[in-house]
Amino acid sequence: MHIQDFKLERYFARWEFVAPYLLSSSDVDGYHLQDLLALADEETRALWHDLSLGYTESAGHPLLRQEIASLYAGITPEEILTFAGGEEAIFVLMNILLQAGDHAIVTWPGYQSLYAVAQSTGADVTLLPLREEQQWRLDLAEVRSLLHPETRVIVINFPHNPTGALLDQTTYKELLALAEERQIYLFSDESYRYLEYQEGQRLPAAVEKSSYGISLGVLSKTYALAGLRIGWLATHDQTILKRAAAFKDYVSICNSAPSEILALIALRAREQVVARSLGIIKSNLTHLDRFFADWSDLFTWHRPQAGSIAFPRLLLQQPVEEFAQQLVEQEGVMLLPGTVYDHPGNHFRIGFGRANMPEALARLEHFLQTR
Repeated sequence: MHIQDFKLERYFARWEFVAPYLLSSSDVDGYHLQDLLALADEETRALWHDLSLGYTESAGHPLLRQEIASLYAGITPEEILTFAGGEEAIFVLMNILLQAGDHAIVTWPGYQSLYAVAQSTGADVTLLPLREEQQWRLDLAEVRSLLHPETRVIVINFPHNPTGALLDQTTYKELLALAEERQIYLFSDESYRYLEYQEGQRLPAAVEKSSYGISLGVLSKTYALAGLRIGWLATHDQTILKRAAAFKDYVSICNSAPSEILALIALRAREQVVARSLGIIKSNLTHLDRFFADWSDLFTWHRPQAGSIAFPRLLLQQPVEEFAQQLVEQEGVMLLPGTVYDHPGNHFRIGFGRANMPEALARLEHFLQTR
């Protein structure tokens, strides 16, 4: 197996634990353990207190799978398989779905593993571009034009990383119908689901609407619990679940026992957890709106519709990678240049899920004022 370096993760490995201000992180400020434990009910407090640190069930703790299933309409715990993070779920699914000679379509720019792992299987991968001039919308006609007889899966990610865009309901319904018609899996990375700024814009999960829908969920983004490393796949397809479970035996085997109980606590208190995340995000968005209005001569700003990230563009002639390097070295503020996505447009990812974002933004402003 040959797989290319994960450029985003290599970039974060260089700066994430060095720079004091992460103005590019895709997650929300993580919970402190004591704050999360304070949300436990009587049953989960007992589970935590009496926890044995042995192996866990490969598919996931039964109560955790039950709680995850409750996030979806018409899904049972037996249709959920948990993983050590969303990354493992992607890795396993691509390896059981695809092989040499198959074809996949993947939205781009996007999380690199969604297409790099697919490529590593020997499959042919076509990147489906989302374009700034089209407000980062998915073009269904372009999807149709890219289909091959060998197309095995269409991969989407809405709310979108890195642009914060949403798919509109009509396009989504037509995409689901297309997958059903052509008997193609629709793998939907729903990592930012429930972080829509307007609840009415939330899409149904792919697994809720199609027998070919496979939904990916994680605790890292919406639930501000990246350190737990808990993700899952939800699908009606029992063959996919059985094959994924067998492949998982060669990767993590099972999840961390403490992580599973902490995940259960969070999901049972999800209304409070999600409200906390949205509170941080919406507060920070007001600062970003002001900032980009004040500096409209230097940046484009397409306000995101959901999530904790956006993808502005630097209007200077200076390459964005050089701009980001100078910023982190002079002010200790990390931005993520769009070059990590191999995107040519001088864009960068900005993250606004951290409580210290206003201070980071002030340092970015100081950097611009003193150039």
